[in-house]
Amino acid sequence: MTITFINHEQAMTIKKFLQKQGISHRLYQKLKILPQNFLVGQTRAAGNAILPHNAQVQLQLPPEADDPKVLTSYQPLTVIYEDDNWLVVDKPIQLSSVPGPSNRQDTLVNRIKGHLKQQHAQGLVPHLITRLDFDTQGLVLVAKNLLANSLANQQVMKHQLVKFYYARVAGTLKQDHDVINAPIGPVAGQIARHVRPDGQSAQTEYWVLERSVNQTLVKVQLHTGRTHQIRVHFASLGHPLLGDQLYGGPQNVGFSHQALQAYYLAFYDSLTHQWRHFEIPNRLILNNYG
Repeated sequence: MTITFINHEQAMTIKKFLQKQGISHRLYQKLKILPQNFLVGQTRAAGNAILPHNAQVQLQLPPEADDPKVLTSYQPLTVIYEDDNWLVVDKPIQLSSVPGPSNRQDTLVNRIKGHLKQQHAQGLVPHLITRLDFDTQGLVLVAKNLLANSLANQQVMKHQLVKFYYARVAGTLKQDHDVINAPIGPVAGQIARHVRPDGQSAQTEYWVLERSVNQTLVKVQLHTGRTHQIRVHFASLGHPLLGDQLYGGPQNVGFSHQALQAYYLAFYDSLTHQWRHFEIPNRLILNNYG
């Protein structure tokens, strides 16, 4: 796969220019040893060569070989968007994002690999940029090559990806809008996370959309990405998600799993210089989930 960048700024080394485009040091190290990288015009140049203003630099991405340890699944995959670099899918509930000890045959990664094989793609290594819990449904962003993965991870580290969720929580939230700012950390021997003073910084913003006698529908934005963050934060307020058995959410109220949906995703596509926005309908309707 050939990628061409244009230097619209002042002259600088190729290495510095590529780093400013979001290419990580690790990826740069892989690219610089390939004999076809880097081309300025028709001439190969080293990373310390100067790239003039308005000059183009061309690089080749090596295809990622099939990893035989990652099995292939041809179970259904709901594709929301796809191009040469990105894949956005709608993950169903009761599907793990990545293979693990309990399931190595049919996870989201296994299904995406099957999808790529059916397309006869050169790269067969899906890079999940966002992940969802087993019982959370919604949008997941996948990078289809090393460069897209590097660019997206730069945005993740800078908290530039925009993610919104719908959640139904137990009880009636009093505030129409608030930010839950409470550190989250693990507890030895437990799967569940908890709010604790020595935990990692975590911020969850929410807006109330609908109230009833014993539950509240909220729109949620994550400003950090801690494990189980939404579930932990609302449980810490005494308003666990409906159906969330791990965090004490009420059962038998129309939801067989935690009432949580990743319905909106936006990111900046540095390769085409545009924002990409994706949204799916609200599925947190009682008796119509699970």
